[in-house]
This record gives sequence, C-alpha cells and structure tokens, in this order.
Amino acid sequence: MNSKIDFVNGKTGPALGKMFLPLLAAMTLTMVYSMIDSLWVGNLLGEHGMSALTAGTAIVLIMNSLAMGMGNGISVMVANLVGAGEKEKLPGAIATIVAVSAGLSVTVTIGMELLVSPLLSLLGTPQEVFGDAVKYLAIYLIGNGALYLYMQFTSIFRAFGDPVFQMKGMLLTSIFNAVMDPFFIKLWGLAGAAVITVASEVLCLVYAIFYYKKHKLFTMDFGKVNLEDAKTMFRLSVPTTIQAIMPPISSAVMISFITPFGINAMAGFGVARNLELIMFMPTTGMCMAMTTIVGQCAGAGRFDRAKDYLKAGLVMGGGLIAVLSTMVILFSGQLTMLFGQSTTVAEVVAGFFRIISIGYVLYMLTSCMQGYITGLGKPEKAMLLLILYYLPYRIPVALGLEKIMGLDGIWLAFLLSHVLAFVTGIILVRSCKKKKGECRNEGFVF
Repeated sequence: MNSKIDFVNGKTGPALGKMFLPLLAAMTLTMVYSMIDSLWVGNLLGEHGMSALTAGTAIVLIMNSLAMGMGNGISVMVANLVGAGEKEKLPGAIATIVAVSAGLSVTVTIGMELLVSPLLSLLGTPQEVFGDAVKYLAIYLIGNGALYLYMQFTSIFRAFGDPVFQMKGMLLTSIFNAVMDPFFIKLWGLAGAAVITVASEVLCLVYAIFYYKKHKLFTMDFGKVNLEDAKTMFRLSVPTTIQAIMPPISSAVMISFITPFGINAMAGFGVARNLELIMFMPTTGMCMAMTTIVGQCAGAGRFDRAKDYLKAGLVMGGGLIAVLSTMVILFSGQLTMLFGQSTTVAEVVAGFFRIISIGYVLYMLTSCMQGYITGLGKPEKAMLLLILYYLPYRIPVALGLEKIMGLDGIWLAFLLSHVLAFVTGIILVRSCKKKKGECRNEGFVF
C-alpha cells in the first residue's frame, strides 16, 4: 500500500508531471464528456435546447462539485496517512470514507430531486425552456449517487499516487456518451441526453469496482469503520466541498443576471462556459495534483518539498493556460459555430473572452495556491479564498457594473474577481508558516 510515485524523495518536476499529466488527460476527457451534450444538443435542438441545457448547468455543476470537493478532502486525509507511512490505519479509514460517502450520496440525491423546480424558478429560468430544463435535471440526478461514489474512488487512488484510474474511466465514458447521445436526443430530445448521462455515470462506478478488485492498491475493512475517521473526513471535506461549490453557485447567480438579456445571451454564456472548460479542466487537474502531493509531503513533515511543488506547479500550469487561453480567445467565434449557434451568439462569446483574457492564467495560479494550502491541512483558508473569489469579489461587482455597462459589465466582473483572488492567494500562502514536525496526523494540526 505504498504510493506509486515517490513525491517525498523523487525529483520535483518529473514527480509533478507523472501526477499532473494523467490528471490533465482525465480532465480533458471530462471536458470532452461535458461538451458532448452541448455539441449534440446545440446542433440537434438549436438555441432553445442550448438555453434549456444552460439553465440547468449551474445545478449540474453544483452536484459535480459536491462530489469533487468531498473527494479533495478525502485525498488529503488518505495522502497524509500514506506519506506518514501509517499503513495500519488505512483499511479502516478507507472503509469509513466509502460507507459515509454512500449514505451521503443517497441523501443528497433525494433532496435535490425534490428541489429541481424551485431551484430553476429561483434562477429565473425562462418559461419557454422551463419544462425541458426540469425534465433534464430530474433524470440527470438519478445517476448522481453513482457519480458521487466514483469520484471518491478517484480521490483515494490519487492519494496513493495513481491518477491513471481517473483518466481511463473518463475515456470509457466519453466514448460511450459521444456514440449514444445523438440517438437518444433524436428519440427523446433533451431528456435523451440526460438518460445517457445517467448510464455513463453508472458505467463509471462499475469500472471503479472492477479496477479496485484488479489492482488491489489498497484494502477496505468495513469492520473498522469508526467515528474518528468520519470526523476527520468531515473536518477536511466540508471546507473543500464549500471550496468546490463556490464556482457553480456563483455561476448560478450570474446566470440570473444574464437571463434578462435574452435567449441569445443565455446560449452565448452556455457556449462560453463550455469553452472555458479548456482552461478550467487543466486547472482543476493541477489543483488536485497539488492537493495530493502536498498532502503526502505534509504527512512526511517535508514542507520544503511542498513549497518546491508549488513553485513547479505555478510555472508548469501558468505556461500551459497562457497558451490555451490565447488559442480560445483567438478562435472563439469559430469554436462557437461547432455548437450550431448563430453569429449573434458568437458575438456574445467573443465579447466574453475578449474581456476576461488574462484572467485564466491568474485562475490557474490561484488554483495552485489553493491546492497547496489545502494539502497542508488548512482547507479552511483555501475555503476562505474561494468564498471571497466567487461571492464578494464577483457578484456585487457584476451587479453594479451590469447597470453601467450591460453584459460587458458582467464579463468585467469575472476578470476583476480573478485579479483580486490571485492577490488574496499570495497573502494566504505567505501566512502558512510551517516547521518540520508541527504536522501531526491526528487532527492534521499545523
């Protein structure tokens, strides 16, 4: 049950690359998976279908972020035990994680099914697409339990230095989604896309179970499920979950600001959010890699190594996003056409990227710092960063600038939030002063 990559003693750059590149591939496949519905819906169902899909996007992202956020805390918990070499604690800790996650997934799924219509109404979903949006979300949420458990398995494997599992799982489901989507959309419209999404999420979980049984990288002992591990899991995962849901909550509020500008603006924002995934998915992968690697280094008391990984991540991630964001900004108009949208929608998308521009590089740098802080066992500081990022730094500014500049004012609020969050991240990283020996596994006190 050793880590597959030696983060503590290996060379920083190669070790980070071994962790990040498979996660980059996994996140790229996640991007493809997310875009497939939009590509088929946009081309087969037009602006109406794209607007209905966009109306529910924020809620879908919140659900995905709940699973991913919980997983980030779990990754820190397991990585710290692996880094500290406390193998005897792992079977009980992992069994506790799986048991608690299963219970949470069922509870959250039932609760969200009851809230579909009220939430879409709260977001100001246009009446002409409301029915389709409700139907899509009601079906989509059926598979949420499977997705939730799958994401926890990916977090545990990452903690052991195995990011390949997540990459293979996303490849399998992306192919399945791409092939089956058009047939079911033609049969049942937007609801057909939701059915295939549910099927692909169940497929992910089945794959996770087979992968675990084949590789046996760790064991689970459900006879050792205990309250202390559950407490540690929640103490680390609640802040990381709040971190993860900040972007989609902010997106939901921003959609309510954009709705009054009409269906073309809604469709344009939907396309822009899909294209943003080209930058967001590598950023998410780097944050995951940083969280896990720093978690292992912290468990071993090697805070010097943790800082080295942060520096390497800033250089590697910042350079990558600079290239990707430049390409998206230059070709946003042509990329919009892939979604079957009009030139009016393409103009909205072009305006969005023209204003935000450098913000995506700052987003990557901030996410590296977020992963570093979380991996050190201080998720509450990273949580504060994300709350500031997406609520007071973005929403009030958007509300004010929208009245002055219209839609462009909303886009400018995105850019300003990236700048302010980057500055805040630097301040928080500098406040994390560590000395060797101050990190203890019990409670992760630094």
